[in-house]
Amino acid sequence: LHSKGVAPPINVLPSLSRLMSEGIGEGLTRNDHSNVSDQLYAGYAEGRDLRALVNIVGREALSERDNTYLDFADRFEREFIQQGYETGRTIVETLSAGWDLLSMLPKTELNRIDESYIEKYYEENSESSKVEG
Repeated sequence: LHSKGVAPPINVLPSLSRLMSEGIGEGLTRNDHSNVSDQLYAGYAEGRDLRALVNIVGREALSERDNTYLDFADRFEREFIQQGYETGRTIVETLSAGWDLLSMLPKTELNRIDESYIEKYYEENSESSKVEG
């Protein structure tokens, strides 16, 4: 991530906080926090795995779904991880940014999120939403 200019250049996949479950959810952050975190993590992992496949077969050989996950991973790094060292974001702003990213994916891909949160926060007609489920 450092070579892409993403700051802070944390390696997200092995950096999953083991302490997070103690400090999130109702009364602490927001009810959807855990679901959003899990889905973002899964989507980013999928996109990262697909990057390796692109090196072998090329991006044009991938499906529309796969290309959406590649775009998701790129935007996740650029818009979610990238904050700079001096920039702060509230938890509500962070969760909103997460939902904006998740709105790129079809609802059918959001299998780690409770349906009630999808109904409340998913932006069906978002400019980010590219692929229909």
